[in-house]
Amino acid sequence: MSSGPGAESAPAPNHSDNRTTRHNSMFSSLRIRNYRLFAMGQMVSNTGTWMQRIAQDWLVFTLTGSATAVGLTVALQFLPMLLFGLYGGVLADRCAKRRLLLLTQSAMGMTGLVLAVLTLSGHVQVWHVYATAFALGMITVVDNPTRQTFVSEMVGPGQLRNAVSLNSANFQSARLIGPAVAGVLITSVGSGWAFLLNGLSFLAPIGGLLLMRTAELHTTERAPRAKGQLREGLRYVRGRPELLWPIILVGAIGTFGFNFPIWLTAFTDHVFDRGAGGYSLLNVLMAAGSVAGALLAARRNTSRMRLMVGAAALFGVLQMTAALAPTYWLFAALMLPIGVMGLTFNVTANSGVQLASDPAMRGRVMSLYMMVFVGGTPIGGPIMGWVTDTYGARIGFLSGGVLSLASALLVGLALARAAGLRPRLDVRAARREGRPMLSFVARELPVAGTAPGAAHPTAARGDGAQADGTGRPALAPAGRA
Repeated sequence: MSSGPGAESAPAPNHSDNRTTRHNSMFSSLRIRNYRLFAMGQMVSNTGTWMQRIAQDWLVFTLTGSATAVGLTVALQFLPMLLFGLYGGVLADRCAKRRLLLLTQSAMGMTGLVLAVLTLSGHVQVWHVYATAFALGMITVVDNPTRQTFVSEMVGPGQLRNAVSLNSANFQSARLIGPAVAGVLITSVGSGWAFLLNGLSFLAPIGGLLLMRTAELHTTERAPRAKGQLREGLRYVRGRPELLWPIILVGAIGTFGFNFPIWLTAFTDHVFDRGAGGYSLLNVLMAAGSVAGALLAARRNTSRMRLMVGAAALFGVLQMTAALAPTYWLFAALMLPIGVMGLTFNVTANSGVQLASDPAMRGRVMSLYMMVFVGGTPIGGPIMGWVTDTYGARIGFLSGGVLSLASALLVGLALARAAGLRPRLDVRAARREGRPMLSFVARELPVAGTAPGAAHPTAARGDGAQADGTGRPALAPAGRA
């Protein structure tokens, strides 16, 4: 994955990489020893992370009796990504990723152990939890882009889509296990033991990193230390529609579409009156749908932009449908496809953005990706919470679906325009020939020496690609990744 001439704009792996992906199976990236060690370690630490999230919120509520205090704890954990996320990407591009991950994973484990000692000794105060939550957020600023981009060094571009999908399945599977284990620990022996197990769980990824065969890594050239690297990353994304528009869509849906703790609690309590058991079931069903979506994504060999936009649009439609569901059981059943579409969108956007990025810039690109996705939570959460409290749970959930759908449609049109395509609505062809009613066709662009209305030479290709003077498609992801 060297960055040769023109690599900075190459939207997809080379042809040899594409040949390898045709034979991918659902778990093909696990055949690679280094990634297998990484995945096993992450499964253990992800379970511990979900345990700590539940125990942390419960401890804060126990100490203060305030839901606002719980919300402040969550905000402190995510706020660093919003404020400093881009700087984490600069470090990820400058440093050796495996060594950097050894440091960040060790530091994250220490936060759990410190909180465990304070809680088990009976000296914990709420400001201790605030401080450790903020410290964990600051470490995540560096850990997240480094971990995201290290996947490509372990598996290479041919298996990147599959590995990203399995990472999501890994995280969502831990989401099913961790809260259940945390609930048992909290009720039987207290929150401190959940913190202790989470701290110890980081021994698994640290051990996996130490056991990796460094000679088998697809290492990329590190960016030299220089001034203006953060601005350089922003200019790089701004000049490439195949990166800019997916990141904008991820930011919009991450901010307004992924506020399920607000909506599910409101529906459970105010609309259906189902109590804690009903709320737990909704979360389990959504997590199960997310796992299914990630595994289905692992079977795909491409990360098409049209799939990303389509999944985002269907995600919004399903949210709007659920907002109007008349019964609890119909509402609960819709959590499964919502989980599938949410993860399909996220995985397709993540792998597509990584593959479209130059390896030397990938850390900064992914830090921006995660900043708008995760960093939108402190912004969208209060807004959607206010709408839900003021106008009711159904209007709150419906507004999130409308914003998700509108964002998908606008970004889809922007990508089509950048690829030289235009929408075409043909009702007759849909009825007579069974073709899609809405399709995208090449725009007719007059050039010198052609009659007005004649098709542009590049438009005649019909694949949504425009030549950039080098014979290479300038924006292939808009039509195909």
